[in-house]
Amino acid sequence: MKYIFYIITVFFLVSCHDMDLNPLAEGSTETWYSTETELVMSINDLYRNPFWPLTQGNGDGGDDAWTDDWMYREALTPITGATITSEWGLANTTYWLNSYKAITRCNTLLSNLSRSADKISGQMLVRYEAEVRFIRACQYAKLVFYFGDVIFYTEPLTDISEAFAMGRTSKASVLPEIYKDFDFAAENLPVTYGTALQRATKGAAYAMKARTALCEGDYATAKAAAKACMDLGVYKLHPDFSSLFLTSTKQSDEFVFVLPRSVEFKLTLSIQDVTPRNAGGWGAWSPTWELFCSFLCTDGFPIDESPLYDPQNPFRNRDPRCTATIIEFETPHLGFMYQPHPDSLEVMNFNTGRKQKNNDTRSNAQFASFNGLLWKKGVDNTWLLNGWQVDPAKLIVRYADVLLMYAEAKIESNDIDQSVLDAINQVRARAYGVSYTQTDKYPAVTTTGQAQLRTILRTERRMEFAFEGRRYTDIIRWRIAEKVLNLPNYGMLDPAELREKIVNKGLWFFPETPPIDEDGVADFSIMYNKGLIKKITQRSFDKSRQYLWPIPAKDILINSNLTQNPNY
Repeated sequence: MKYIFYIITVFFLVSCHDMDLNPLAEGSTETWYSTETELVMSINDLYRNPFWPLTQGNGDGGDDAWTDDWMYREALTPITGATITSEWGLANTTYWLNSYKAITRCNTLLSNLSRSADKISGQMLVRYEAEVRFIRACQYAKLVFYFGDVIFYTEPLTDISEAFAMGRTSKASVLPEIYKDFDFAAENLPVTYGTALQRATKGAAYAMKARTALCEGDYATAKAAAKACMDLGVYKLHPDFSSLFLTSTKQSDEFVFVLPRSVEFKLTLSIQDVTPRNAGGWGAWSPTWELFCSFLCTDGFPIDESPLYDPQNPFRNRDPRCTATIIEFETPHLGFMYQPHPDSLEVMNFNTGRKQKNNDTRSNAQFASFNGLLWKKGVDNTWLLNGWQVDPAKLIVRYADVLLMYAEAKIESNDIDQSVLDAINQVRARAYGVSYTQTDKYPAVTTTGQAQLRTILRTERRMEFAFEGRRYTDIIRWRIAEKVLNLPNYGMLDPAELREKIVNKGLWFFPETPPIDEDGVADFSIMYNKGLIKKITQRSFDKSRQYLWPIPAKDILINSNLTQNPNY
């Protein structure tokens, strides 16, 4: 909090001085916000990357690293290792401090809009207000999800003592205020900008309100907001699932709210951990076996129920998103054949047309993927350029999420009708490259049972949004984190034992088919107890505290009115 109030001091306390410290040729809080250019510059600042932490990896794997979809060799995160403390830097700075920086700037902007009233039309001022309120709502929504009750203010704070006296406002009281901001934004933002501009829109306001409501179990609000976004009629699913995530896809009708990245302006992802070792990467970040096993077979059944599944050929007859997300064995990827088999000591280098040493098998490289799997989603040859910096769009929310949020809200409300099936089937059919009405060409969902649909919906989300940072919020709001994050990360046996127990007995890649439960979670304990696979790490999740993050310790120390979340 002391950093938040330092910002506040810079914004406001200068005006208390008697001297004229505001030369007309330079910006200051005394004169700023007086022109449209200054307003737009200030609003643009609110779209900066630090205010929108998310997804696909920026050195630590992003939100996915906190889940059962992600594995980084033997490493654990503070979440998957249950070592979160009130001094955890990522929570303290990236989520708490930066959110309040954005909120403070939003409040300052809103209180000063009138300065430019004589230079900007009233309609444009309202639009700018809507944009700022949208951003403020997103920041508060993030805070209440991770921290619960939060410090809440909507006006500039002009005195340090006022700031130090603030306590936490209940989430139940903050949520309606978040909704008000989203509603104002939805009413006053344009549906589109008619250009390539990627800014907050009416649809983004509806979608983010739906996400916020769904995270808080407010299914009626989530359903209405998602439906309002759908009814705008401006969004549709990208025709090809795989190409949606490539760096070449800068615009898509599926994008509801995204932020651009740019190699030119050094706003990128750093992704060497994702790429295979043969291509010069480190092959360190892996999809887990649990994620791999969650992809349904092409008949719509999980692998433990489908007669189409063969554990020795585990990529065959799977939902197309499986091989779009995870590199299939013995297929070309980034110029090399990918094959982690312990006897594949050489592989084809398609760049040279010759075989070379295979650094993607642990027989040759100790730190090749510990479970044989590597990410493919969104990865193409551009990932080998620009010093391992890439610039795909930062996906905050896309239309597939809106459809599945709508379906989930209806399912949880037990308000199940054809629109629920249509929403899920649109997403599933797109993966197969067909229309959802072509029910003979993909495994369409037809059941109307609530329990069955809940399982289907959760599995669909996992297949659809892997490597996009959505899994963590899902397992937290579904209250299954205590289950899935207390399971081990499993991987292959070491090469010599792998040959003896698996390869020589014809059991490569999976020696058996693991059972899958109602939450779509695979049970590898049977194989492990037989000595057929290896435990890499033991994840941990403390349900007594980890569903909320701790309030930063330094803020508790300087503000006696702040209380800590339980068991921190």
